[in-house]
Amino acid sequence: MRRTLFLLSHLHLRAAQVSFFFLLTACAPQPTLPTPQPGDLIPYLTATQAAPPTPEELVPLTTPLPSPTPFTYSIIQGETMSSVALKFGVSIDDLQAANPEVNANAMSVGQVLKIPDNPSGEPTPTPAPFTVQQIKCYPTTDKGMWCFVLAHNDSFDLIENVSAQVTLVDANNNFITSQVALLPLNILPPNTSMPMAVYFPPDVPFDAKPQVQILTAIRLLPNDERYIPATINNMLVQVNADGHSAKVNGQVLSLSQTSVANQVWVAATAYDEAGSVIGVRRWESSVSLNPNASLPFEFLISSIGGRIAKVEFAVEARP
Repeated sequence: MRRTLFLLSHLHLRAAQVSFFFLLTACAPQPTLPTPQPGDLIPYLTATQAAPPTPEELVPLTTPLPSPTPFTYSIIQGETMSSVALKFGVSIDDLQAANPEVNANAMSVGQVLKIPDNPSGEPTPTPAPFTVQQIKCYPTTDKGMWCFVLAHNDSFDLIENVSAQVTLVDANNNFITSQVALLPLNILPPNTSMPMAVYFPPDVPFDAKPQVQILTAIRLLPNDERYIPATINNMLVQVNADGHSAKVNGQVLSLSQTSVANQVWVAATAYDEAGSVIGVRRWESSVSLNPNASLPFEFLISSIGGRIAKVEFAVEARP
């Protein structure tokens, strides 16, 4: 017996950013799983509560995060040349020299400034523009382990190239192994959560503990032409009776009037009743998406740790 769920869409993007990423959620009585499925799975963490990471799990960032190249900045209400220079740790003279065409006494909201490098030669530390909401790991019967690092975009901008280093340690905090975890898509939208995922092959001790350090996160400039506006329509989720897998299908709709999307990805994230990530899957189209056209998709997502209670979806389209 299968249960059919219709997804209720909710959008967390600014109007200028809605074109890049469309997020939908579906509540279901049961769960889901990542793309590779190595061996049988053993739940490692109980589905009691999606508690925030502990200090032992999160490692402080010691190096600055990269900025877009070239780095530009749009003026907001009330800002002056001096306040922008102070914000980015550069001198007013250097900022004016990088923008000779800009009248410092007549700047308008939305005007774009080029931000020069820090004259000291040292990179300016940048706070990570996202937070880690949870860290969940699930060992497999063949002694591998899946780890999910749920990232939430706290900024008002789209974020690209989000990654984190996941290190497994034993009970005495001795190093076991380490790998980089990545999002299923290239972009993390504002006010949106999505898991970075990584699989550790055998042999991993059953009681291995994760430690996570943010590596990269780049704020995108407005109206980045590398992404094409798209959304999801007619989403349908069918959850199996045991709640550990679900078939999803729907349509990706292009919102562009002129651009062809040659790369179309749909990502799905499964959560249990406690809000813990229990599965991730990405679908990739083998055909292009024409302007104002739609593209059907269908794929299966499975659960690693419990019964699916909610599934979130997102789409990304690129030329």
